[in-house]
Amino acid sequence: MTDMSNWMVGRSAAIETVRDLIVKVAPTDATVLISGESGSGKELVAQAIHARSLRSSGPFLGINCGALPPTLIESELFGFERGSFTGAARSHAGMVERASGGTLFLDEVTEMSADMQTRLLRFLETQRFFRVGGSQEIRTDVRVIAASNRSPVQAVRDGSLREDLLYRLAVFPINLAPLRERGEDVLLLAEHFLVELNARHGTHKLFGAGALQTLREYHWPGNVRELKNAIERAFIVCESELELQPMHIHAPDGAHSAMHDSEGGIRVPIGSSLAQAERWLIEATLAHWAGNKNRAAKTLGCSLKTLYNKLAMYERQGMEAHA
Repeated sequence: MTDMSNWMVGRSAAIETVRDLIVKVAPTDATVLISGESGSGKELVAQAIHARSLRSSGPFLGINCGALPPTLIESELFGFERGSFTGAARSHAGMVERASGGTLFLDEVTEMSADMQTRLLRFLETQRFFRVGGSQEIRTDVRVIAASNRSPVQAVRDGSLREDLLYRLAVFPINLAPLRERGEDVLLLAEHFLVELNARHGTHKLFGAGALQTLREYHWPGNVRELKNAIERAFIVCESELELQPMHIHAPDGAHSAMHDSEGGIRVPIGSSLAQAERWLIEATLAHWAGNKNRAAKTLGCSLKTLYNKLAMYERQGMEAHA
């Protein structure tokens, strides 16, 4: 399981509150709804709750509800019986069944279809379900922790989340503040990641004063995930130099980071590629609409499918760059 300490480093009031909430809710079986921007560490908070719970010896399974079509989510969650659909050559236990005795993490739960939300609500209320194509009701014992990179209340207003499901999921809500609202935690996290890299590679690199100022001023739309990747990239670009400088904090192609202005826009520096400018615009638009992909796609003038493809491409690029 991933070490939460990488993401929970900090002394801000926001992160202290999250630590306190984790300690309080972990020993219970209460359903938890974690909200926060992409990259803020929602799954790691869920893992921390599981690790400190009475279910810690049981499994921790997670699924991204926004990355799979409704029919596939149903079979992944509840399983299926042999012959229930084309290709179902054998019976399959779903996640709610395999996670019995442990914790099930539902990421991007607000992206789940209305029909699946109804089925999930019934399961949460009864802990009983049917496999796809099955006639026998199955009972399981699993704790559910859900997460969303959108405001759950706004998702209800938009009609993309059932109000009764919100109440059932948010027995114990936890909100993760974006990194830009955590003050000096940015520098503490950056130092933490650099210490880890130095220990891994036997080096003694430090941050130059200019690099620290760059870290302070950047908006960090990708939050802690983006910061971690930026420090690793700077560490590599720095090569044999002792100090990381502002030029090392930039992307590998030499483009500067987009800066957010006071009116909610972004300033793209000269020298940035069109592809990088497009990515910044997409990320800023998603942040503006609190992660609502439908609204972001309409604002950007592209199809929802195109937006999903772009986001998937950025995710792959991030994994390849840091593999």
